[in-house]
Amino acid sequence: MKQAQFALAALLIALVGCGPSEQTAAPIEQAGSSPYKLSGDVKHIMQWVLDPAVDGVWDSAGSIITAAGTRELAPTTDEGWLAVEHSAAVVAASGNLLLMPGRAVDDEGWRNISQGLVEAGLLAQAAAKNQDSDALFDAGGQIYRVCKACHSVYVQGDEASDTL
Repeated sequence: MKQAQFALAALLIALVGCGPSEQTAAPIEQAGSSPYKLSGDVKHIMQWVLDPAVDGVWDSAGSIITAAGTRELAPTTDEGWLAVEHSAAVVAASGNLLLMPGRAVDDEGWRNISQGLVEAGLLAQAAAKNQDSDALFDAGGQIYRVCKACHSVYVQGDEASDTL
């Protein structure tokens, strides 16, 4: 499972990094066509990309307190921290995927939330890279706030309980 997450993270990072520069994208957009080909809708991004990555961050931040004692969730190995770093990179890349033409529900609100997801993912990525469990916990909270803000505006009805 971890290898699949690593491969997915590498693919997403490569795809984001291989996109056209703003200089080459502008004439294409003006011509009325887009160089991007959507491979799924927002629900697919949430289920297949973002949710597993967010779980990789959240499952590694904070602690669980029970009658038997406290269990810290932060990784204890370099490999564990690297896995969290990769998950956080996918969170950030997902914000960029949500900004692709054809996915935005509206202009400013969608853009602000998507950019907020990028920033929160980058915070989590830096925290994991520095093996800073407190910063990772804070970044996980920021990711949660961005998700909650998005869902409160854009997810309605039965879908809201499925995605939270």
